[in-house]
Amino acid sequence: MKSRIPWRKRLLVRLLFTSVLIAVCSVAATAWLAVTTTTSALEEEQGQDLAADNRILAQLSGYAADHPDWSGVRRTVRELAAKTGRRIALTTADRTLIADSASRDTPLPPRPAAAVDPLHTDTYTESGAQLSGIDPRAVGPFRLTAPERAKLDAVAQKQQVCFNRVGVRTTVEHAPSGRPFVVFADARDAPLGIKVGCGNVVGESTSAVSGALDFPMPTETKALGALTDLVRPCLRAKGMDIAGPLYLTYDTTSRNPVRGGFLVTRKGVKEDRTQADPTANNCVAGARRTQLEPYVAPAAELFLGIGDQTAPRFDMSRANKAKIVGAAGLVLAVTVAVTAVVATRLVRPLRALTLAAQQPPELHVRAPVRTRDETGLLAEAFNDLTERRERLEEQRKAMVSDIAHELRSPLTNIRGWLEVTRDGVVDPAPALLSSLHEEALVLQRIIDDLQDLAAADAGTLRVHREPVRVADLLDQVAAAHRVAADAAGVTLLTDPDGTAWLDADPVRMRQALGNLVSNAIRHTPADGTVTMAARRDGEVVVLTVADTGQGIAPEDLPHVFERFWRAEKSRSRRTGGSGLGLPIVRHLVAAHDGTAEVRSEPGKGAEFTLRLPAARAPADVS
Repeated sequence: MKSRIPWRKRLLVRLLFTSVLIAVCSVAATAWLAVTTTTSALEEEQGQDLAADNRILAQLSGYAADHPDWSGVRRTVRELAAKTGRRIALTTADRTLIADSASRDTPLPPRPAAAVDPLHTDTYTESGAQLSGIDPRAVGPFRLTAPERAKLDAVAQKQQVCFNRVGVRTTVEHAPSGRPFVVFADARDAPLGIKVGCGNVVGESTSAVSGALDFPMPTETKALGALTDLVRPCLRAKGMDIAGPLYLTYDTTSRNPVRGGFLVTRKGVKEDRTQADPTANNCVAGARRTQLEPYVAPAAELFLGIGDQTAPRFDMSRANKAKIVGAAGLVLAVTVAVTAVVATRLVRPLRALTLAAQQPPELHVRAPVRTRDETGLLAEAFNDLTERRERLEEQRKAMVSDIAHELRSPLTNIRGWLEVTRDGVVDPAPALLSSLHEEALVLQRIIDDLQDLAAADAGTLRVHREPVRVADLLDQVAAAHRVAADAAGVTLLTDPDGTAWLDADPVRMRQALGNLVSNAIRHTPADGTVTMAARRDGEVVVLTVADTGQGIAPEDLPHVFERFWRAEKSRSRRTGGSGLGLPIVRHLVAAHDGTAEVRSEPGKGAEFTLRLPAARAPADVS
C-alpha cells in the first residue's frame, strides 16, 4: 500500500508539513516579538539610564558650582542613589573616596562614568554650558546680596504689573546669581510691550524684558572690575587690549548675566568683540575660571553602578504589551486557520466514507475516491469490501438455491418411490431398495460436505497429523477409485516419489485427493487418463492430479473453488457433483498449511496442484 502513495500525498507527510509550518510561523513570530520587545525595552532602559545619569551629573555639578568643597555632598549622593536606584561614588583624581552610596568595602567600577567639574562641563547639556564650558550655576562673586535682590525684585514686579494692566501675561524668573527677569508668556506679545513703555526689550531673545534691570548692581560692578583685570594680561599677550571695563550681557535662556561682553582695541581701533573674536572669548573664559575657582568645589570623578539591584529591571510598556498580544493573537489565528483548512480536507473524505457506510447493506453504496493518500486508499478498500460483500451476498443466495436443488432431487426420488410403493403400485423389489439407498447416500454425502465446510469456516476442522509416506497415500487413493475409473473407461495412473513424506492427517488427505480424482474421472471421456503424481520441491511436497478431459474455460478458473459452483449450470447428476468437493479440498489443504491451485487449457484437460510442507522420514523407516 505504501508504494502506491507518493511521498507528497501521504497523510503523515502532510501532517508533519503542517505541524512544521505552524511551528516555524510560531517560532518566527516569537523570535521577532522577543527581538523587537527586548530591543525596545533595552533602548527604553538605556534611554532611562542615560537620562538618570545626566540628572545625577547635573545635580552634582550644580552642587559643585554652589559649594567651595565636597564636604556636605554625602547626603546629596544618598538621596540621588535612592531616587535613581544607582550606585553613586565620587572620588578625587587620585581615586581618594569623597562619597559613596554603597557600603565601605564595595569596590569601585573599573572606569569613571564622567568628571564632575563645574568649570569644564563638556558633558553638561543645559543651555550656556557648551558655549563657555562653565556651569551657568557657578556665579561666584556675581551672586547678589539680599538687599540688591530685593531692589531688583521690586523693579521686576512693577514691570509685571504694568504689563498685566494692558493684558500682556508675564512671569518673573531669576538667574543663578539672583537677578530677576520679566519674561513674556508669549513671545508674540513683545511688540506690544515696547509700545506701552513698561520696559525695553534687550538681549538675544524677545521673550525677556529688562530696561531698568539692565544696569549692574554694586556686587556685579565689583566682580566685573576684577574680571577685567584678569582678562587684560591675556589680551595684551595676544596684541589686544580692553577699551573699557567688561559689561553685562544676558543669555535669556540660562539667565547667565556674564558672557564676556566687552570692547577690545587692535592697533588703536575700537571693535566690538562680544561674539566675533574667539581669541578674546578664550581669554574671558580663562579669566572667569580663575575668578570662579575659589567659589566652586574641585574636580571629581563620578562612578555609577547598578546599586543594590542584581539585574536591570525592564518595565513592559503598553506598546510592548500590545505587540505581544497582537503577535500572539496573529499566531493563534493563523494556527486555527491552517488547522481548520487541513482538518476540513482530511475530514471531508472520511465523512463521505461514513455516509456510505451508514447506508442500508442491500444498497451496496460505494464511497467516492477523491485523493491518492491513505484516506483515498481507505475509500478504495471500503469499495472493495462492498464489492466482496455484494458478491458474497450473491453467492449466499446462489448457495441457498443450490443446496435446495441438491437436496430436492434425492428427496423427491425417495418420496416418489415410497408413495407408489405405499399405494401398491410397485413392489419393494431389491433394485428399488438399492436405488433408494443410493439416493440416501447422496443426501448423506451432501450433509457431510456441508458439515466439513461449516467446521472449516468456524475454525473447528480437526486434523490428526502423523508421518505419511506420499507413495502409500497415492496408492490408497488409486485403489479406492480404481473401480470407478474402470467403469468409466478411464486409465488411473500414479507417479509417486518414494522419498517424500508428509506430516498430515491421512484420512483428510485421502479425502482431498479422492475429491480431485473423482472429479477428474467424471470429466474425462472414455480412453482418457487421470494421473496422480508427487515430488519433493525443497521444503514442500507437490501433489498433482491431471486429466485429459475437456478442460476448464479461462473465465471459469477463478470460480472452481467456490461452493456449489459448476461450469454446467443445469446441475445435472450426469455432468457433475454437488459443487462442494473442490471447496472442501481447498479448506483441507489450508488446514495443513498448504495451498491448492488449478491450471487448464480448453480441450487439453486440467491439472490440480497441492503444495504441502514436507516432513522428515521417521527414524525407524529405512
